[in-house]
Amino acid sequence: MPTEDNSYIMLSTDPTGVQNSGHQYLSSPTNSLDNRSPNQELLPLTAKVNSRDCLEIGGCDVTTLVEQFGSPLYILDEATLRTACQQYRDALARYYPGEFLVLYASKAWNCLAICAIAASEGLGIDVVSGGELYTAKTAGVSADKLYFHGNNKSIAELDLGIESGCTIVVDNWLELQNLADMTSTAKPIRIMLRTTPGIECHTHDYIRTGHLDNKFGFDPNDLDKVFAFISQHQTLNCIGLHAHIGSQIFERQPHKDLAGVLVDYWSKAKSYDLPIQELNVGGGLGIRYIESDDPPSIDAWVKGVCEALVAACEEQQLPLPKLLCEPGRSIVGPACITAYTIGSRKIVPGIRTYLAVDGGMSDNPRPITYQSMYRVVVANRMSAPLKETVTLAGKHCESGDILIQETTLPQTEPGDIVTVMGTGAYNYSMASNYNRVPRPAAVLVHKGEAHLILERETYQDLIRQDRLPQRLTA
Repeated sequence: MPTEDNSYIMLSTDPTGVQNSGHQYLSSPTNSLDNRSPNQELLPLTAKVNSRDCLEIGGCDVTTLVEQFGSPLYILDEATLRTACQQYRDALARYYPGEFLVLYASKAWNCLAICAIAASEGLGIDVVSGGELYTAKTAGVSADKLYFHGNNKSIAELDLGIESGCTIVVDNWLELQNLADMTSTAKPIRIMLRTTPGIECHTHDYIRTGHLDNKFGFDPNDLDKVFAFISQHQTLNCIGLHAHIGSQIFERQPHKDLAGVLVDYWSKAKSYDLPIQELNVGGGLGIRYIESDDPPSIDAWVKGVCEALVAACEEQQLPLPKLLCEPGRSIVGPACITAYTIGSRKIVPGIRTYLAVDGGMSDNPRPITYQSMYRVVVANRMSAPLKETVTLAGKHCESGDILIQETTLPQTEPGDIVTVMGTGAYNYSMASNYNRVPRPAAVLVHKGEAHLILERETYQDLIRQDRLPQRLTA
């Protein structure tokens, strides 16, 4: 689906964006894809404006995509996704002298296509449920690159993990005991321990997981007992230690501190003769959702982690472990936009104007859940001057179904296409059928071609699992 004109249109020189409303979010055309860190961009790396004054992603006109696939529509840019994977992989090769593996934290968006792309770039996959594990396996991810997280895995999920041959990241005592009792396996179960490092960082309360008061991981005061327990069970092959301190983090120091904490835990484990050879520092690097967001680049984040881990190992006189990290949001978040069609308008004189779109909290629950902020452009009027301040509202029967508060847009009409940026992480993966609204389709765009990777749900899909007792049909 190539457009008429694949050339860039230059950025507006007006910092207010009044002259070119949509152009203010585009990056300079002088920078190649490899020179930009995707997590520092508001739009996907391939974003352009074509001769029709329409937004283009991956060589595809957004308005044409909506005509073909409908809206709301997730539009995923393959080049941006692959660039993020490559930047993590290449930065680790540049800064870490030991063995390493990048794991894509697929809870951000787990589907066959994304798992397959990450695997094709040499990444492993971090999964947190039986469903995510099944999807990654079906996508062809090899067992030695699958790591299975979760704080309350069922016996069935543990069985699936053992059968798949993946590494099970053990979160708590019950899971450890259950695995020790599951002795029917012909060979030891490969496990990694999730620890709570006691490190806090500035992020939303719901996505902070490194401080002691949270539901994940073994308490540091229990580690001696945990290590002793594992040393007494030959079926448990403990190959590593894991910790994760949170999500959407802009600070670099907490991850540097984490490297030292994990090395301290590893030093303690050595006295129990555990075969630990991997340290997993988790993920959490933030992305740029709005202009004021200023996350470190992927390269800078990796460099800090690597230098801290090397220094900690030298201080403890330990060999370099295999270094693992688990980025999710910073890989897939910036690669996707969501296109909506504008519908009704409500003007509350002297207060605000509501502009409704054909989606909302069922395809993006983050604003109502986390009070998350986004930026938006009118995809079919990229050069139109900014005329009015509106609140972008969803279509659901909830007063709190607001996608964006008080954003300035060109004058719009019903049928115009607005696109919300940075919607690749935790949008589709947290989507619901609230109000019995079908979940949107998703397309993968690359070099002027668009491929459907998730079909739009139908009304028939909504009732597929429903069962009507016979006595109610009379």
